[in-house]
Amino acid sequence: MYTSLDNISINVKSVSKIRDRWHRPADRWCRGAMTDLAHAEPATGLPVIDLARFGPDRERFLGDLRAAAHEVGFFYLVGHGVPAELTERLFAVARRFFALPEAERLEIENVRSPHFRGYTRTGTERTAGAADWREQLDIGPERAALDKPSPAYLRLVGPNQWPSALPELRETVLAWQAEALRVSRAVLRALSAALGQDDAYFDRWFDDEAAIHLKVVHYPPRRSTDQGVGAHKDYGYLALLQQDEIGGLQVRRGDTWIDVGPLPGAFVVNIGELLEIATGGYLKATDHRVLSQPVDRYSVPFFLAPRLDAVVEPLPLPPALAARARGVTQDADNPLLAAYGEKALLGWLRSHPRVAERWWSDLDPAG
Repeated sequence: MYTSLDNISINVKSVSKIRDRWHRPADRWCRGAMTDLAHAEPATGLPVIDLARFGPDRERFLGDLRAAAHEVGFFYLVGHGVPAELTERLFAVARRFFALPEAERLEIENVRSPHFRGYTRTGTERTAGAADWREQLDIGPERAALDKPSPAYLRLVGPNQWPSALPELRETVLAWQAEALRVSRAVLRALSAALGQDDAYFDRWFDDEAAIHLKVVHYPPRRSTDQGVGAHKDYGYLALLQQDEIGGLQVRRGDTWIDVGPLPGAFVVNIGELLEIATGGYLKATDHRVLSQPVDRYSVPFFLAPRLDAVVEPLPLPPALAARARGVTQDADNPLLAAYGEKALLGWLRSHPRVAERWWSDLDPAG
């Protein structure tokens, strides 16, 4: 399924090239995504998938999951077994973190981390070239930085930053991260079966070195922009979202944006670009965005991705499914790189130019 990237490297040059390549004018990136489409329709709902049916009602469950992942690329997930009490603690400690004095939050600002971990101030992360109206904490696996890592994307491996003023944040977030990893791997096994493969088809690429990632996000009340997060696709395998009761997430379907309101206790799950590549477009990564609201909003997205050195190769779909594969969507400004580490690094550098300038100015994006 994957090939090693040991012989791939990125040349070293200047940060100005990073900015020229990855920092596009906002109107170029966002005009089509944010203004050409009709206004969002009222909430029409996504498919609801009950993970608890995977065992006792396997065949019908797999058919429902396959249809949701193929036709929509987004669905609600219930029956996942994550304790409600843990999720409640997660959101409570998230609110406490964002209520800390700014100086205490900035003690762990992501510009202090070459691994893009830590706190991001409102308006400093960019999606599709425009500033996002949110502040967040980026968290990955707890690992030590590698000694002289090569290829360059292995420099993403490293420790998290945690606020000294809120020690319970670390315990709560890592406990929830472990639950989200368990659920996302169960969904991936189910998708593997739904695509005619053994349940464990993908398992060996999600070992202790899998590049999982989560964000603890606060969207402040809307001011001058509607862009909480601009239109984008997620580039891993799966994303799982827990959101509060406020709403704001929208999914693009055809020429409209569909509201995806909160369903108590449910994850919102979406297909990432690596699964689109692996299935030749049978599963399709779908554009989505978050609109700023007039009140505070909190969410926690979790991203399931393989080892950084993984390269996706075509999954051998059964003929009936292969005949319905739509091909991989291409975007010249956002190429679907099969090598996950390259794609991940590209995304981080585009989204966090201040971190890129401080820690990654030796890279030449032209290769």
